[in-house]
Amino acid sequence: MPTPLAITLQHLLPKKLLTGVMGRLASVRLGGLTHWVIRRFVARYGVDMAEAADPRIESYPTFNEFFTRPLRPGVRPIAAAPFVCPVDGAISQLGPIARDQLVQAKGHTYSVRALVGGDARLAASFEDGRFATLYLSPRDYHRIHMPCEGRLKRMVYIPGELFSVNPLTAQHVPGLFARNERVVCEFECAGGPMVLVLVGATIVGSMATVWHGVVNPPRTREPREWRYEDQHIVLAKGAEMGRFLLGSTVVLLLPKDVLAFTPGWVSGRAVRMGEAMGTAVAR
Repeated sequence: MPTPLAITLQHLLPKKLLTGVMGRLASVRLGGLTHWVIRRFVARYGVDMAEAADPRIESYPTFNEFFTRPLRPGVRPIAAAPFVCPVDGAISQLGPIARDQLVQAKGHTYSVRALVGGDARLAASFEDGRFATLYLSPRDYHRIHMPCEGRLKRMVYIPGELFSVNPLTAQHVPGLFARNERVVCEFECAGGPMVLVLVGATIVGSMATVWHGVVNPPRTREPREWRYEDQHIVLAKGAEMGRFLLGSTVVLLLPKDVLAFTPGWVSGRAVRMGEAMGTAVAR
C-alpha cells in the first residue's frame, strides 16, 4: 500500500512517471518531513521497528533507507532445511509447474517462458518443476535472501508494465507477473538451475542486487543482460541477494524432483525469511 503522498500522486500522474517521481522522493533527504512520513508509515502498516538493527526513526535520512532497513542479528534464524524462505511476506501461490504453466490466481495461469522474458532454453529447465510466488506487503522486511546456496550465472532486466501486484490485482490482471517490469536472476545450485524473479509494481522505485547494485533505473525499452559464468559469485543459503526499494513480489522457480514443500506451506500463509520452505527430493 502506498504512503499518503503516493495516494495523491497516483491520481495525477501516469504509472511510470509516478514510479520515477516516488523513487526520487524516497531517496531525497528531507529532514523532519522524511521522519514524519516514516512515522505515519510505521503507524499505518504496523511495522515492527523492534526487529530493525536501528529502531530509531530519526536514524534514517531517507525513506528508502528506512524501507530497506536491515534486521537485528538473530531475528531471522536460518533453518537447517535444504531450502529456506527467501523473504518476509505471504504465499500468493505455490505448487507444481504444469509443463510450462504457473498458477497466478484461481482461474489464471501464465507461462514460465513469458515470465523469464521468452527464453525457451531457460524455461525448459523448469518443465514440471516447482514454483512459489511470495508477496511482500508494505510492513514487511524488504531484503531478499537465497533459498539455497547458488552460483550466479546470469541476470536479465525485462522492461514492462507497473501494475500493482497485490492479491486483488493478481485475480484480475491476466499474466500479471509476466507483464510487469522484472529482474530475472539465474543461479546454479546443487539440485540444478534455480531462478529468482524480482517483479516490479506501481510505486516500486527500483530493484537492486548485491553483486550489481541498483538495476533500475535506468528503465530501458529493451531487455538488458549480464553474464557471470566467468566469475565465481557464490551466495550461501540465507545470504542477502537483493532488495526492493518499495515492495513487490518474488517468484521462485526450481526444476522437477528437487523440492518438496514443507507441510503447511499453502496459499495465503504468512512466511518469514529463513524458515524451512522445503526438503530435497530423494533421487
